[in-house]
Amino acid sequence: MFYQHKGVGIACTVLFCWTACLTVGLAGCEVQWTNPLTYLLVLLQTHLYTGIFITAHDAMHSLVSPNKRLNQLLGWLCAGLFAFNNFGLLNRKHHLHHRFVATDQDPDYYKGGFWIWYFNFAKQYVTIWQILFMAITYNLLKLVFPQTNVILYWMLPSVLATFQLFYFGTYLPHKGTHDNEHHARSQSRNHWWAFLSCYFFGYHYEHHDSPATPWWLLWKEKEKNSEN
Repeated sequence: MFYQHKGVGIACTVLFCWTACLTVGLAGCEVQWTNPLTYLLVLLQTHLYTGIFITAHDAMHSLVSPNKRLNQLLGWLCAGLFAFNNFGLLNRKHHLHHRFVATDQDPDYYKGGFWIWYFNFAKQYVTIWQILFMAITYNLLKLVFPQTNVILYWMLPSVLATFQLFYFGTYLPHKGTHDNEHHARSQSRNHWWAFLSCYFFGYHYEHHDSPATPWWLLWKEKEKNSEN
């Protein structure tokens, strides 16, 4: 029973840490450009934004909770907190990525360099409604909190997290040619770096090979492959 609901506990932990870090950033500290903690908090919030998205991703694979409604609820919540992403849109396109990986029907794939690929990747998911909601929220937040704090701890980390997710979770794993059915490669085995860089999604072959494995167990799939 505990194992079945461990995904919910981990998701709630990520949500709690994200909320706590954002609260400290918006209301609990004065921005001091000479203080290293200012930049450390930005990096931490970026990492937690990435964790929010990874949690939404696991919900797309029904891995957060065995309860379908709770799984969907957490998926929609995490997607929405990450710059008002639409969970339904993400879900549909992500399963196309798995089904048609590295083909013209794969919404995440593009034959090109980093920036052109990133631009085309973003076009698949960013909507006018998302931009509108972000603009409204930004203007509301700056009525309550210092504008610098809103930009530094709410807006900037979400943008940086998109690069983190794209670079480690899409670009590096799928660029170039591959000699396997998943058209993906994995980073070298280093579990600490794999977690810090993108919640083990640098072990990307393992994710495609075992999509029913939650992010927090992908390192075990890497261990299995390393033994073969």
